Amino acid sequence: MGRRVLVIGGGAAGMTAAIMAARSGASVTLLERMDRVGKKLLSTGNGRCNFTNLDQKPEYYRCSQADFPWKVIGQFPMEKTVEFFAGLGILAKERNGCLYPNSDQASSVLDVLRLELERLRVPVLTGCRVQGVQREGGSLRVLTGQGPFPADAAVLAAGSKAAPATGSDGSGYELARGLGHRIITPLPALVQLRCAEKDYKQMAGVRTDAGIVLCVEERDGVWRPAASDCGELQLTDYGISGIPVFQVSRYAAAALHSKRRVKAAIDFLPRQTPEETAAMIRRRADAMPDRTCEQWMCGLLNKKLSVVLLKRAGLSPSQKAGSVNESGWNALMGQMRSFETMVTATNSYEQAQVCCGGVDTAEVDPATLLSRKTKGVYLAGEILDVDGICGGYNLQWAWSSGAVAGLHAAVPPGA
Repeated sequence: MGRRVLVIGGGAAGMTAAIMAARSGASVTLLERMDRVGKKLLSTGNGRCNFTNLDQKPEYYRCSQADFPWKVIGQFPMEKTVEFFAGLGILAKERNGCLYPNSDQASSVLDVLRLELERLRVPVLTGCRVQGVQREGGSLRVLTGQGPFPADAAVLAAGSKAAPATGSDGSGYELARGLGHRIITPLPALVQLRCAEKDYKQMAGVRTDAGIVLCVEERDGVWRPAASDCGELQLTDYGISGIPVFQVSRYAAAALHSKRRVKAAIDFLPRQTPEETAAMIRRRADAMPDRTCEQWMCGLLNKKLSVVLLKRAGLSPSQKAGSVNESGWNALMGQMRSFETMVTATNSYEQAQVCCGGVDTAEVDPATLLSRKTKGVYLAGEILDVDGICGGYNLQWAWSSGAVAGLHAAVPPGA
């Protein structure tokens, strides 16, 4: 009989760990506190499950130890992920580098993982809340509401605090803390940003291409750029959303948590150089002097956004374009190319896709994901202080870390 391995958490990382450990000959049991496994997986990729990305770079993964994620992913890279899912029956299709199941259903990815757990005869105990993990001599004892479970190794893959309705309630952090691990404060990431200005209600619902630069006021009082991105921006009644906002949001969360001020500069004409914008304004001003400023903006940017930009530039939407002087056009250009907004908060964990922060990776061996604090315990997935950008990278981290943890948990140390 193989080593007894308990996997705590039935998300993407936990299911992968259980499969890999069972394939390696271990006697595996999967413990999940929700009524079914993989709830969070169903919401990924807007229900289509962008399960990895062909474009893989170390900088797409964030961690307090910059090289930690890549050391893990290198052992189970994107190519192995594609091969793994192809073997389970997933035909992948690609959109701009993102890989999805050909069915365009996240449920397909969950179903093939569940089918493989069944094929491997891995018991899956749902509604099973883990209360603690104890080290007893040469083995482990996992305490649950359904009684204690002995084990030779355990994989802690209990998720973060993001999307708690799917099971990620942060309870895994307490289990890790009980094992001696330091927890870097988890904060919402890949999340919307709330802003101070009152004119967002006028712009709510607007979607537009934009560039965003997130700036943080440092302790010396100097504003410095922390992150930037470009893509489809969404304006809401409380602030800003969309992929480029998600990509920079972790830096806003960290700065706000440390009581530093945060602002964003938004470029609503990211495909033009400043010189091209200046020339375009001059041409339009010469060609349409009899239009009102609001009419002059027609076809340039969304009407609701245009009215706010004009007012911020000190121009009346009803005044004639021919009456605007050079300083007025320069002010308008400034608003279009660098619209400043003060960020006051992120949205809550309920809206966040993932968290930044988690178990300090300095206390985990990247070669095996074995805890440096408690012998026999491995950690995988979102519980660790690793978060990826949008585009399938957080799921790639789940598959990679789950595979590495599961494979090593199944093998006795030194074997």
